[in-house]
Amino acid sequence: MHDPLAAKLARYVPLSVADRMWLSEALGPARSIAARTDIIDEGEDPHAVNVILEGWACRSRQLVDGRRQIVSLLLPGDPCDPHVFLLDQMDHAISALTPVVYAQIPGPVLQELTARSAALDRAFQREALATAAIQREWTVSLGCRSGIERLAHLFCELPTRLSAIGLATRTSCPLPLTQHDLAHSLGQTSVHINRTLQELRAQGLITLRSRRLTIHDPARLAELAHFDASYLHFTVGSDPPPVEA
Repeated sequence: MHDPLAAKLARYVPLSVADRMWLSEALGPARSIAARTDIIDEGEDPHAVNVILEGWACRSRQLVDGRRQIVSLLLPGDPCDPHVFLLDQMDHAISALTPVVYAQIPGPVLQELTARSAALDRAFQREALATAAIQREWTVSLGCRSGIERLAHLFCELPTRLSAIGLATRTSCPLPLTQHDLAHSLGQTSVHINRTLQELRAQGLITLRSRRLTIHDPARLAELAHFDASYLHFTVGSDPPPVEA
């Protein structure tokens, strides 16, 4: 069975068979949750690390007047902050955008795990640093990139992240996000997102059909987006082959 967490951590640090076994044992039972449902809400006690196994989720903040900002997208293999259990309460919500399967690693179990394995300790630390780097890049998008550059950058980032764990290729990946999701992620309106998608299609850069993104000219899309994948900090090995559906 494909283990997205081990696949992701192994892109930061080589993992032994024992590391992978300990990691699997640390994960609690898999849980399923419906789309548009909170995995953990703002203000709750984050006593465990939530790990996305299947489906797409997000971190978000919502203002009292109902305005919402998606601050990051969570894909299979993502631990939703390996240090979050050190906090007293969540300062954001984690919500399922699609049906999601996830598991939890209790805080004390993760501490024991990283104390036992120096490789896993380094891998989780690098994962946290890479997550912070993605957050910085999203901030750059909101502050500096134009509307079409923001969307192009996201369309470069997502297949790169998914291909690193064998769930896509660099030129094609699932994209189960609505235009409202994209708008909430990129600080734009749904109308603007629709126009930008049409412009990317008109330039022959992408096709978006049946919830799947195809990139026809990766180099030109990356140039438009000012995209440099080095901020993702994947350093080990070449891209694994895609997992068959």
